[in-house]
Amino acid sequence: MHIHILGIAGTFMAGLASLAKEKGHIVSGTDLSIYPPMSDILAGMDIKVFDSYSANNLREKPDLVLIGNALTRGNECVEFVLTNDIPYMSGPEWLKKEVLSGRHVIAVSGTHGKTTVTSMIAWILENSGLCPGFLVGGVPGNFSVSARLGESKYFVIEADEYDTAFFDKRSKFVHYRPRTLVINNLEFDHADIFKDLEAIKKQFHHLIRTMPAEATIIHSEHVQTIKDTIKMGCWSEVRTFGMDGDCEWKTNGENDASNRITIIDADGKELQTECPIFGEHNAENMVAAMCAAASLPEDIESGLSAMVEFKNVRRRLEFYGEHNGVHIFDDFAHHPTAIKVAINAINSLPGDRRLLAIVEFRSNSLIMGANRHQLANALENADEVFILLPRDCQWDVQGLLADARMLEFHHSPSELTQSVLKRIRHGDTVLSMSNSSAAKIPSTLMQKIKNL
Repeated sequence: MHIHILGIAGTFMAGLASLAKEKGHIVSGTDLSIYPPMSDILAGMDIKVFDSYSANNLREKPDLVLIGNALTRGNECVEFVLTNDIPYMSGPEWLKKEVLSGRHVIAVSGTHGKTTVTSMIAWILENSGLCPGFLVGGVPGNFSVSARLGESKYFVIEADEYDTAFFDKRSKFVHYRPRTLVINNLEFDHADIFKDLEAIKKQFHHLIRTMPAEATIIHSEHVQTIKDTIKMGCWSEVRTFGMDGDCEWKTNGENDASNRITIIDADGKELQTECPIFGEHNAENMVAAMCAAASLPEDIESGLSAMVEFKNVRRRLEFYGEHNGVHIFDDFAHHPTAIKVAINAINSLPGDRRLLAIVEFRSNSLIMGANRHQLANALENADEVFILLPRDCQWDVQGLLADARMLEFHHSPSELTQSVLKRIRHGDTVLSMSNSSAAKIPSTLMQKIKNL
């Protein structure tokens, strides 16, 4: 079967392309603004990709078109599909029918931490000899691919709440039918899709109400919005994780450059171990993954011990390089909570370093001003802040953050990098945060620092 994927460069749709290739299908696709790592992944799979939404891409009449959620009516390819009665479906629907059916799906949801926890669970199961299938929103450091079918009944998937397609406005995760569901946290995001937090909670409720009684829901004990959602109706077993307190799996959260943490399992057994990625939030991510894996009937003890060898996906507090005492980190953070967490994680590292934080307003939520009143607090622990602001930003960022210290606004990546270079001192740390790598700020900075 020839499958053509519209929006193939998105992490989810690229993962579907990988799974379809593994199943033996001929795969092609269309997208715009294709950049690493997905451009490299697609090229490595020998998938023909068109870089403009021209109807000519579909003249060969593929057997099936998978339409990503970024595609809308009026798009030339979408209109060609509809006019010519070419079979089509959403990516999540295809995944449910062709990959997830009959398998034990472990879905990892929440506003933050999905990619990391999904990768951790896949790594635990892999080292337990279970060879799981998985679909991750990035390339896990312990694997060479972002998705694979696997050889066991288990399939681990990053389950985001974004809508499915222009013809299906349910959240993607509603299609996955998980037997194990992890909910890391629950905040307002995706302001282009959801009116408010209550609308997001409703989608989570829709997911929970489709889970069978023998399924397991694993959630952070300390997030009230999750508890409120559970109270809307829950028919499955519930287990909890979190920091010290009334949780089944817990950690003290002490996770700095030494990576040593203490974990207490559901039986009260204390485990001294290492979390190979720093930051208190990653200690909690590790506990969430361990709790989820331990809920399965298989023996996963060897998998848990292998967590010391875990390597995170790219652009999650990724150390980009060092030159002349200047350290550069790259992170996917684009929500005020994630920005604050990333900044605090960098500040937890040993040494007395200034932190220069760069935030690119690329996500719809940032551009629209969702959670705007949390932004000043999110940035307060950075010594200097540089914001890459689109000219069509829909709110007065400069006005709201007028009282922040050492704050600069720029409209072009080149202007911003030049300004950062003027402010850098020996021993500084630079943290670049964006849900896109198109601006290539970390690589540009590193190159220019080496040329100083």
